Amino acid sequence: MLNRFMTVVVFIPLAIVLVALAVANRAPVDFTLDPFNPGNPGLTVTLPLFIYLFGALALGLIVGSVATWFRQGHYRKLARRREAELAAAPKPAAKPETGAAALPAPRA
Repeated sequence: MLNRFMTVVVFIPLAIVLVALAVANRAPVDFTLDPFNPGNPGLTVTLPLFIYLFGALALGLIVGSVATWFRQGHYRKLARRREAELAAAPKPAAKPETGAAALPAPRA
């Protein structure tokens, strides 16, 4: 139910906005890596603006995901250590069932 809610309320409007952004920003834009000689054709790429915008969005998602993964490394390590401790801990002995004798006597 939550998955359908997220699709309808968040992802569909986001997709509409991104498509509108892509259609509105189709003009070619120069992106240069040489600030002192902007006309250098070896370090200049000309692409539509929406490709740069989507690339920046994707790069931000990747950098954020990697940063989160590194920040949570401590918790993953702790979880692995605790899981190993539980696996190495001695198991309590199971009580044998004796059938009907284990049931309490009925009250009168």
